[in-house]
Amino acid sequence: MNTKNSEALFERAKKVAPGGVHSPVRGFRGVGGTPVFIDSAKGSRLKDVDGNEYIDFCMSWGPLLFGHQDPEIGEAVKTALTRGWSYGAAERYSLEFAEDLIQAVPSLEQIRFVNSGTEAVMSALRVARGFTRRDMVLKFDGCYHGHVDSLLVRAGSGLAEMASPDSAGVSAKTASETLVCPLDDEAALEAMFTAHGKDIACAIIEPLPANNGLLLQRDAFLQKLAALCKQHGALLIFDEVISGFRVALGGMAEITKIKPDLVTYGKIIGGGFPVGAYGGRKELMSQVAPAGPVYQAGTLSANPVAMSAGHAMLKKIIRENPYAALEKTNQWFGGEMAKLAEALPFKSHIQSFGSIFWMVCNTQETIRRIEQIPAAQKPLYAKMFHGFLDQGVYFAPSGYEVGFLSTAHTRNDLERVLEAAKKVFQEMGKH
Repeated sequence: MNTKNSEALFERAKKVAPGGVHSPVRGFRGVGGTPVFIDSAKGSRLKDVDGNEYIDFCMSWGPLLFGHQDPEIGEAVKTALTRGWSYGAAERYSLEFAEDLIQAVPSLEQIRFVNSGTEAVMSALRVARGFTRRDMVLKFDGCYHGHVDSLLVRAGSGLAEMASPDSAGVSAKTASETLVCPLDDEAALEAMFTAHGKDIACAIIEPLPANNGLLLQRDAFLQKLAALCKQHGALLIFDEVISGFRVALGGMAEITKIKPDLVTYGKIIGGGFPVGAYGGRKELMSQVAPAGPVYQAGTLSANPVAMSAGHAMLKKIIRENPYAALEKTNQWFGGEMAKLAEALPFKSHIQSFGSIFWMVCNTQETIRRIEQIPAAQKPLYAKMFHGFLDQGVYFAPSGYEVGFLSTAHTRNDLERVLEAAKKVFQEMGKH
């Protein structure tokens, strides 16, 4: 596969951007080699600057539920652009979108739009601290909540690729206000609340952890967390930046029937445009300025183009309800991949939930905690990744990231991937 243009662009990019990229995983550090530079995308496909085409399972890290350049969302964006793309003033488009979101999601009573998942999490933590007048935040080992200083403590995939598990530049004082508990461990959870319950402002968790592998959590563990938060007066925050609207209209809150106090969303609510949001109980959200004393602002928050794109996607989700079909396809695809993986010289399986999947190397154990991830995951996945890339299949460039199906992935697409898998797995079996 010719990648000369990507290689040339990467050399140029390294001169003007840290590591040549604007988000770490894009740099292929976890898999090695030179990142491909994308020129365009449509449906289930990416096309790079060298003219190579790939079946895409990254889907902009999840938000493209209907694939790249969905025509219906595209028309909403075109119409929005004719009205202006930034006002810095009150407008009706975010109002109409918020009304429909609140009607669709039972855990939302009020919502505030921001510009990213990180910003949503940062704001939700501030609300929790302001409301409870407590300082401590409880997070879980391996869950990633964006690059908020206090949460860059034993976080997710981006940090899993780095030499240190924490980020430089995060002060010890900031980190000291964060408690970290293992996933899937009720005894550790109870011990944490027994020791610190009176000081915990909130517990924040990805109810479907998907930033350090797809770490499937038992409902009983999540229910225990909700009960302990209520018992000790701490708020429960569901970080649904990945799972919200991806696995169900109401996300994991709907599936588990747990109503969090606050919930955070990312780019999926903008149909792939740069958007985030946090929301929840009206009693909590009324603490946010200008209604209350918790300050949060953003000049480009509720951007009218992004609001129009997100609203169009929400309407399409409600009309088409694609979740059952996507889950059925994902189960079939994962099953077929597992059969082909028998040719590998090591055990391998796929963990899946809804339309999300994760390829696990060197074990057939269900992984629920990061310490269960095999040490060989990174090098084995790197070989697998490049094998598929050479066959025109673009998986996430990290063994700790997940894959996403969209309604744009056809049966023919997936059968082509399975044909590629035969070649990749057989080749890996020779070494």
